Order: sequence, then C-alpha cells, then structure tokens
Amino acid sequence: MNKSIYLLVLSIVLFSCKETKTEEAPIEVDNLITVTSDQFKSAAMEIASPTEHDFEITVKTSGKIDVPPQNRAKVTTFVGGNVKSTKLLVGDKVTKGQPLLTLENTEFLDIQKEYLEVAEQIKYLKSEYERQKTLFDEKITSQKNYLKAESDYRRAKAMYQSLKAKLKMLNINPANVEQGELTSVITIFSPISGDIVVMNANVGMYVAPSDVMLEIIQTEHLHLELNVFEKDILKIKVDQDINFKVPEATDEIFHAKVHLVGKSIEGNDRTINVHGHLDENMKQKLITGMFVEAAIVVDSKKAMAIPTEALITENNKNFVLLLKEDKNNNYSFKKVPVKVGERLEQFVEILSGNQINSSSKILVKGVFDLVN
Repeated sequence: MNKSIYLLVLSIVLFSCKETKTEEAPIEVDNLITVTSDQFKSAAMEIASPTEHDFEITVKTSGKIDVPPQNRAKVTTFVGGNVKSTKLLVGDKVTKGQPLLTLENTEFLDIQKEYLEVAEQIKYLKSEYERQKTLFDEKITSQKNYLKAESDYRRAKAMYQSLKAKLKMLNINPANVEQGELTSVITIFSPISGDIVVMNANVGMYVAPSDVMLEIIQTEHLHLELNVFEKDILKIKVDQDINFKVPEATDEIFHAKVHLVGKSIEGNDRTINVHGHLDENMKQKLITGMFVEAAIVVDSKKAMAIPTEALITENNKNFVLLLKEDKNNNYSFKKVPVKVGERLEQFVEILSGNQINSSSKILVKGVFDLVN
C-alpha cells in the first residue's frame, strides 16, 4: 500500500515539474489587436508610413489576340470535289505555294474538255474571220457575212480566255490540256506562309465551294484588338503603353503599344476599335483568339501608397492595421477601412478622406499572419 502511494506521489511531482511551452496568440480587446514585442520580432513584422509613388492613370478595356486580315487565309475551292489526299494537321507550319491537299472530281475533266474543244474551234473561227475580212475589204462578200464571222470569233475567244482562267484557278496548266493531258485531280496550294489553325478536310469527304477546308494565320503578325468605350476614347492616343493579361491562361503581364485608333463608334455597346502592337518576344507565348483584359496608360500621377501586402481585403472592402499604441513592449493595432485607387505590382494607392495620412504608422509586414 505504502509503495503504491509513493509511486502516485512521485508521478504527480514529475508531471508538475514538466513544463509545456505554448505559443502566445495575439490578444484582441476593444477592437485593438495587441501583440508582444517577442511576437512582433518572431513574425518579422514591420511598421512604416505611407510613401509617395508614381502611378499610371489607365483606361480599362478588353479584347482579343488577333491577326490583320491580310495575314489570315481561309482556303476554299470554287469548284467542289472529294478530298483525295492530305497529310496536314492543326498546328503544322506551311509555306506560301506549298501543296495542302488534292481534290478529285469528274467536273474538272468536263472543264478541260470544253476548253480543248473551244481551243480547237477558235483556230477555225479565227481563220474564217480573217478570210471574211479580206473578202469584205475587197468588196467580194457582204458586210453581214463579215460581221457574223467576227462575232463568232470574238465570242469563241472570250470563252477560250474564260476557260483558260478557270483552269489556272484550278491549278491546271492550259498548255498540258491543249496537248491532251487531262486530269480529274487538282492540287490546292497555300496562299500564305503560316500555321494551320483550322483543318476541316478529311480524306474522302466532299468539299463544296462554300466550305472552308483550312485556315492559316501568320503568327508573327499577332496584335491586340481592343474595344474602348465612347466615354474614354478621347484619352487614347497612338504610342500609349498597354499592359494586358490573359486571365484564363496566366497571371503574367504583357506589354504592347497603341498603333491605330478607330475613327467610328460601332455596335450597341458604343465602343471603338483600338489596334495594339505586341512586343516581339511576347508573340511566342500567345495564341490568336485569346481573350485579354487590358489597361491603356493615358497619364501618370504621384500619390500616397502602401505596400500591397499591407492591404487586407474582406467582403470587397479594404482595411489596414493602424498602430494605436506602442508601450510596455506591446503593439496595439486597429483595423481601419481605406479606399484604394490605382494599383501597381507592389504598391496600392490610398485615396484621401481615409483615417490614414502620410504620418500614420501601419503594419506593412506580417499582416496576413496577424489577421488570420
């Protein structure tokens, strides 16, 4: 019994001698958040006053990445046919004049046959026209016969030239046709150099004249197409800087310059088109059609600012931690609302009319840890 009591007493003594060290938490009293100097140092907190910084005055807008019309080509055919062969995929690079695909259709043979018939006929009609002209000049034949021969020849010549042009549009050599080399297969060539962004042609499918088989763009000519509202348009000038991002793809900020400003207001939303040129080293990261959010820099100003990390945002409202007391090795802060203006990557503008001024002391580092 005495041994059991001894063990119990010894356990109580050992337990009471074991010290458990717990981390103190900030204390909130009367809407003041108080931390000790030890907590302040261990969390690497810093106190500073707002400072003056240069801010850009911007016009907010949106738009997309695009290319000029002359750098985009939609490949079609003016005579339909079945796709016989193609080896291209979306993303492939092509050069101007490169074969893209082949089409097959017996209608191509009909055009060549008609051309060949007219080519043979025109030789006779030309000879007859020249003969009738000579006879008419010598007053041996009537004017009627001469005019009929001239009319037949000119009509046949027009048909000949028309069919010849049609063959060239089909990329069929008229000289080969006149030598009897007919084909039911034509080749479609690339009108520009660039990247294939749309590929609608599959082997065996029929392609109508209205169908877009491929679409090619020259990515080195990417630019910004922005829509600026009427109320802001008089602020926009050529060569102004544009800062933009692609919100669905990255947080990276890209840069461009205003190159052209539209001269008419379009659509029900009363906007005007602004064309921006991109930095060359940015083009490889962007794709045509991307939606962008942009800010056009129209002016600059100096304003009171605080570090971005000093700002607390809760329920779409902004606050800072204002130092109210510094005594007895304790720091007491009050969360006060502020109105903000322009933003930079590391600083945010504090508008006038707040409880904050240039002499205010606010917590600029360690804010997140303290409020959470």
